[in-house]
Amino acid sequence: MTSETLNFKKISLDYTNITNAKVHYQLSPEKLHELSVENDMGKTASSGALAVNTGKFTGRSPLDRFIVKDDKTEDKVWWGDINIPFSSENFAKLRDKVTDYLSGKELYVRDSYACADKEYKLNIRVINEYPWSNMFAYNMFLRPTNVELENFTPEWTILNAPGFLADPEVDGTRQSNFAILSFTEKTIIIGGTGYTGEIKKGIFSALNFILPVEKETLPMHCSANVGDDGETAIFFGLSGTGKTTLSADPERKLIGDDEHGWTKENTIFNFEGGCYAKVINLSQENEPDIYNAIKPGAILENVILNEKGEVDFSDTSITQNTRVSYPIHHIDNIKEPSLAKNPKNVFFLTADAFGVLPPISKLTPGQAAYHFISGYTAKVAGTEAGVTEPQPSFSACFGAPFMPLHPTKYAEMLSAKMKETGVNVWLINTGWTGGAYGTGHRMPLKYTRAMISAALEGKLPEGMSKEDYHMHSVFGLYEPREVPGVPSEVLSSRKTWNNDEGYYATANKLAKAFKDNFKKFESYASDEILAGAPIKG
Repeated sequence: MTSETLNFKKISLDYTNITNAKVHYQLSPEKLHELSVENDMGKTASSGALAVNTGKFTGRSPLDRFIVKDDKTEDKVWWGDINIPFSSENFAKLRDKVTDYLSGKELYVRDSYACADKEYKLNIRVINEYPWSNMFAYNMFLRPTNVELENFTPEWTILNAPGFLADPEVDGTRQSNFAILSFTEKTIIIGGTGYTGEIKKGIFSALNFILPVEKETLPMHCSANVGDDGETAIFFGLSGTGKTTLSADPERKLIGDDEHGWTKENTIFNFEGGCYAKVINLSQENEPDIYNAIKPGAILENVILNEKGEVDFSDTSITQNTRVSYPIHHIDNIKEPSLAKNPKNVFFLTADAFGVLPPISKLTPGQAAYHFISGYTAKVAGTEAGVTEPQPSFSACFGAPFMPLHPTKYAEMLSAKMKETGVNVWLINTGWTGGAYGTGHRMPLKYTRAMISAALEGKLPEGMSKEDYHMHSVFGLYEPREVPGVPSEVLSSRKTWNNDEGYYATANKLAKAFKDNFKKFESYASDEILAGAPIKG
C-alpha cells in the first residue's frame, strides 16, 4: 500500500482489510476540488465553488439505513421502520465485500472528529472512493491540527463506496444502496449512493445513541447561537421552517446550524465543523450568510449551471433538495470554538401550512416534551408528487430518521433540562397566517424575527398569567398578548382569518392529527407529557 500525504504521516488501513490501495491522506480542499474536476466528477461554478451531481440519489434513503442488532443495541434501540435491524453476520459479509471493492483503488482518507467540546470528542476516519466526498468530510467534520494528527487514533471508521452495489437477495439489504451502522465495530458502511448527507447523518445517528447512553448528554437536531451576554439560544425545526435563517443573527454568534449536544454541565456544543444548507430559491437578500458562503471550498450539490458557471437556484430539474456544504469559517459571525454555556431560550420552529397555530406561544415542560416528540411541520402543495393541499408532517424530536433510542428518552431529557436550568421553550409558527396555504400568506420574516428578539431580550413575561398570556382554546398553548414590534392583530391566528367557523374547523382537524400521530408514543409517555396534548381535536 502506498500513501500520498501533504506533510503528514503515512497511515495504514490494514485494520480495515483494505489492501493495495493508493491512499491520498488529508489532502487539502483545493487539491480535492482540482482532482474532482480533472476526473470529470464536478465543475467549478462562477463563485469558485465545486458543483457536483450525486447521481441517482439526491437525498437520504431512510428505508435503506440499518443498525446492526447485537448485544450492544438489542435492548436499547427503538426498532421499527426508522431503526431497521441488520444482522451481525450480514454486516460482516457486506463489510468484507466493501473492503474488497475498495482494495486496489485510489482512495481519499481523512482523519477528523465530531463534538467541539473536547470532553466529548469522537475521532473519525473517513475512507472515500471519490475526492469530492472527502472534501465534504473536510467541510462537515471538525478539523484536527497537525499536532493532533501526529497521535490520531480513529474511534469510528466510515467506509464510503458510492460505486459499490449490494445484492439484496444475498446481502440482506432492501435494494442496492445502503447505510449501515455497527455500534460494536464502530464502523459505518455506505454503498450505492453518492449523496454526501449519508456520511454526516451516519455520525449524527451514532452520537444520538452514544451521548445519552454513555455520556448523559442530550443530542439535538438543532441550530444554536449565543449573545454577547453569554446566553445561548437553541432552534429546532424541520427542513423549510427557518432553522438556519433564524439562527444566523448579526447580533449573535453562530455556534452551529444543525447538530448539537447539551451536556450534564449545561454546555452546548456543535457536533460539526461546517454547514449543509438547502439552496432551493436561495437569494443574497433573504439569506446573505449562506449565499456569501458559496465560494472556493464550498460544494454545491445537484444544481444547474449555465454556460458562465452561474447557478440558477430556482431550477429543480434534478431535485428540490439542492444543497451546499461549506466549513463553518465561511460564516463571519461564528463562535470559536463552537460551544457555549447558559442555554436560556429554546425555539421549536414549525411552518404550519394550515395557518392555525399561533405565531408565538410559550410552552409548559409537558407541552415542550409533547411538541418535541411530535416534531410537527406541514407539507404544502407542490413539494411532493400527489400533495395538493396542506398535509401534517411529524418527525419525532425534529429528527426521527437519526434517533436510535425511543423519542420519549430524548423528550424526558429535554424536560429535565428545562426544569434544571429554567430555560424558556417557545413554539414559533413561521408558516401561514390569515388562512391556510392557498388562502393566507407566509408570516413576514420581520415579525418572526421581532418575536424571537423579544424572547431573547427578556421582553416577554416570565409567568403565564391571564393578564400576559391567552390560552389557545384548541391547542392549550399560551399566546403572549403583546410583543414589541408586532401588531396585536398578528398575534392571534384566529383573528387573522376573519372566519371563526373555518378557523376552528381547521384547528380541530390539525389537533386531531397531533393526537392520532401521538398514539404510538402514549404507552411510553409520562402523565406530564400526555397533559401537553391539544385540548380538543
